[in-house]
Amino acid sequence: MENQYFTSDELKVKNRAFLWGDSVKVSFFVRNGGLIMDEECYFFLMASMRKMRLNIPLTYTLEFFQSLFQKDIIEGKGIHNGIINFQVFRNNDGLTLAKSSVSYFYEVTEIADLLTVHQRLLELDMIKEINVNNNLLSNIRVHCPENIYGEIYAQENDLDDVILLNPNKRIARSTSGNLLFLEGNVIKIPKHSEGAYISPLLENFVTFLHKSNLADIQEHEIIAFESQKAEEILMISDEKGIFSVGKIRNKTFENLRFTELVESWKKSFQS
Repeated sequence: MENQYFTSDELKVKNRAFLWGDSVKVSFFVRNGGLIMDEECYFFLMASMRKMRLNIPLTYTLEFFQSLFQKDIIEGKGIHNGIINFQVFRNNDGLTLAKSSVSYFYEVTEIADLLTVHQRLLELDMIKEINVNNNLLSNIRVHCPENIYGEIYAQENDLDDVILLNPNKRIARSTSGNLLFLEGNVIKIPKHSEGAYISPLLENFVTFLHKSNLADIQEHEIIAFESQKAEEILMISDEKGIFSVGKIRNKTFENLRFTELVESWKKSFQS
């Protein structure tokens, strides 16, 4: 099914998202006909807008977004499972950029179940000719030419995605999301200070694992070589979903443990 998209106003070519990439994007999640993790996603949107010095309308409350998505997507389009990629951008109508109004655009991608690992294993590789920053704006989803370059590189080399390093040559993330490395009972995750995305989906997952004592969660500075030492690698993307990594270069990985952990997490939403 073709993605459904919605806007707050009539889209014009002369907008700052199109001309300058002056926007932020956050995902919301629909599962079994209702929003899940909506409060976490909402607060991440507010934090992202503040970091980009976007003018937050008084109408942008949690209840506003709950009502908007319920009316347009769940009831209006009958979508019961999907990912809403919500983008808010600055208009050209203020005396200063900080006082300009904002508009939004969002689209929804239907998926079978957000909380299920995709069956197809991903093949990744590292890309070293570019890197991603590890500053305040590196953790939110803003315009990132490195992602575009990495996506094209992956397509040209028959890969599903690439691993991006930071200026210190340590693992930051992939173009699509964050990476989790399983060794024994330890799950290592790159720190936000390394250039990893802030991800409500990832944070909900690791919080569940920690509270349930299912794994030892550790935030690390991870050198590139450590990806070859992992037993399993999971990629969590707020924009696309949850994937197992099956191969990086000549190293192949299992996916049984992470699949079991994600299944346990999924069951917690039914209780």
